[in-house]
Amino acid sequence: MKQEHELNITAIELTLDFYSPEEELFLPLFKEKQVRVFVKRDDLIHPFISGNKWRKLKYALISAKENKQDTLVTFGGAWSNHLLATACAGAMFGFNTIGFVRGESVSNPVLAMCKLYGMELVFVTRTEYKHKTDLFHQRFENGSNALFIDEGGYGTHGMKGCSEIITELKQNYNHIFCAAGTGTTLAGLAKGIADHQLDNTTLHGIPVLKGGDFIEEEMKNLNAPINQLILHTTYHFGGYAKTAPELFHFIQEFVSKTGIMVEPIYTGKLFYALQDLVQKETFLANEKILILHTGGLTGFLGMYEKFI
Repeated sequence: MKQEHELNITAIELTLDFYSPEEELFLPLFKEKQVRVFVKRDDLIHPFISGNKWRKLKYALISAKENKQDTLVTFGGAWSNHLLATACAGAMFGFNTIGFVRGESVSNPVLAMCKLYGMELVFVTRTEYKHKTDLFHQRFENGSNALFIDEGGYGTHGMKGCSEIITELKQNYNHIFCAAGTGTTLAGLAKGIADHQLDNTTLHGIPVLKGGDFIEEEMKNLNAPINQLILHTTYHFGGYAKTAPELFHFIQEFVSKTGIMVEPIYTGKLFYALQDLVQKETFLANEKILILHTGGLTGFLGMYEKFI
């Protein structure tokens, strides 16, 4: 049963006091290849509104507040970190939340937590899911009291929030790496790099979906600059949520040697790609590399049995 929130727009303070340091990784490979690698620990922002999730939601929530909208409507798969982050943010800041879930009705720990945070879950067929705006308008004919938030937080609000990552950095980097699903976080990073005139910084995207070249078009749709962007499209391991024994072995080794948790959907592929590119001597000696940890660690729950 859906939990209703009494929304006092004027009382809500849309802030999240968070900690996201830049930590250096001291691994033998990096020393051997004479590169310095740092991790921007956005996974530490919040247990469930972690990584790029808070950054992509921040300005959407501000927009809802300004327009006196009391309901957040969004979309995702059955293991969606974005659904969980939206549910948690709704509970924290006083919004009702509705999540349209792609596919047949299922139960799992992520969806259970969404419901615990008060989110109403609506399961729709994969065909229906392709028409997200239609689903939104069927439920909210005038849409006046509800805010549409696209899957994964894709859009200009999300890009604006992610651009602030660059503002926080304590030093300049030759290379910045990020996993890519919708392209929103990459778009924000690209905007931040351009706004701060970091002409010597190359942005690297690791698409986690097969055929990841589409990320460039999605960034263009958001009017993000792509002149300093390189997409590495061969690290998807077969596509979204696809894996391989090699990836699981890498994750086991990386987590056990660094104490930094990653998962197989996004961040595992990201750190794997960086290791492979360093091994192939892609970078010059003494270059500094930043890798953005985008959180989403509950994605591990859907595949934990593969690590046992």
